[in-house]
Amino acid sequence: MKGTKSFPSSFLIMEPSVLIDKVKTVIDPLLAEDQSYFCVQIKVKPTNNIKVFLDGDNGLPIERCTFFNRKLYKAIEEEAWFPEGDFSLEVSSPGVDEPLLLQRQYQKNKGRKVLVTMNDGIEKEGQLLEVGEQEITLEWTEGKGKKAVTQQLVIPLNNIKTTVVQIKF
Repeated sequence: MKGTKSFPSSFLIMEPSVLIDKVKTVIDPLLAEDQSYFCVQIKVKPTNNIKVFLDGDNGLPIERCTFFNRKLYKAIEEEAWFPEGDFSLEVSSPGVDEPLLLQRQYQKNKGRKVLVTMNDGIEKEGQLLEVGEQEITLEWTEGKGKKAVTQQLVIPLNNIKTTVVQIKF
């Protein structure tokens, strides 16, 4: 019987933007219950790999990651977003090497050493001294001993390409 074979639903791939919106409809109410946690970013790969990056004003304990993962996984399964069940879900905090994306992340990292790359490619490393609505203030020291001079620079957020927290060992 020509033309009557079923078409595997695994070939029916949901648009990433639609999937991201669906994830937000589940995760946002959960985050609203405890406003110390927030969503940083949601990524979707063509292989139906969903990565949800969450953070918290005072960090994100593994127990909370597990809680959010279980709730989101259950919703995906119950609503049959992937009828064949071929998806993977990862809920975690952004890694230490991930750039800061939200003003709330900047606020959380106030006082830490950061590397800021500006839109024109210029890099500045210093302590994240202040965080405003539209700008940040960096402070660093040049020179040593009696010749040491502390400097500050106010950088508009819209002039920043990336900001990465610098971890010193």
